[in-house]
Amino acid sequence: MNLSYRIYYIFLRNLYSYKRFVVPTFLVSLVEPLFYLVTFGIGMGAYIGYFGGKPYLYFLVPGVLVSSVMMTSSFECLYGTFVKMIHEKLYDSLIATPVSAEDAVAGDIAWGAFRGLISGTLMMTVAMVMGVLPASVLSAALLLALMVLVGVMFASLAMIVTSFSPSFDFFNYYTELIITPMLFFSGVFFPLDKFPPWMKTLSEFMPLTHAVKISRAVYSGTLSSGLIWSLLVIVVLEAIAFTIGLKSMKRRLIK
Repeated sequence: MNLSYRIYYIFLRNLYSYKRFVVPTFLVSLVEPLFYLVTFGIGMGAYIGYFGGKPYLYFLVPGVLVSSVMMTSSFECLYGTFVKMIHEKLYDSLIATPVSAEDAVAGDIAWGAFRGLISGTLMMTVAMVMGVLPASVLSAALLLALMVLVGVMFASLAMIVTSFSPSFDFFNYYTELIITPMLFFSGVFFPLDKFPPWMKTLSEFMPLTHAVKISRAVYSGTLSSGLIWSLLVIVVLEAIAFTIGLKSMKRRLIK
């Protein structure tokens, strides 16, 4: 891999561009957590009752937090990257400079993860305003670190999809067949213990399941050695996806 400090300049370029639309983007990012937490947490929670002796919101928030990171980082490296690559021809301009193709792609993955971090942080902030607090300051710091890992993982996976995509329509396959099932079958909104055995086994192959497990344990302060496996799954998949994403995008950019 031909990576260098120029990744920072790609990230900085995206940040400058983002500042022009920061207000509407911030408002949209703020509406999403309010929608989930109010409709599911308060509305559905009134019927569901308590989980483990606590209101449903305490079960919901950690899962929605990492799923928000997944959605934001994925869409940024799907649609955002595709626009820059095909319509704006930004990558053609970048790789004509000392910036390598790997630097440009890695910078966009870092940017996608940062956008996911913003979304997750807003989600956690709204939850805290609603009275759903992490177990401690350390738990909040660990959640931020987890959001970065999850953001890089899903941004890298999205970058792989983008490297093969002929059009925007191609993204529907990924979002409808991969992202949406993970959202509903990774334990975000309800426990997996009542699912059929085959469904619980399948959920173990979904990276979001492991992110939700860690997030829920960190948020409640109930860490255990069993979470090491989930963390290992995320780190290994992240490393593999990042490497493949760089190589596959490089092949597309340099023909």
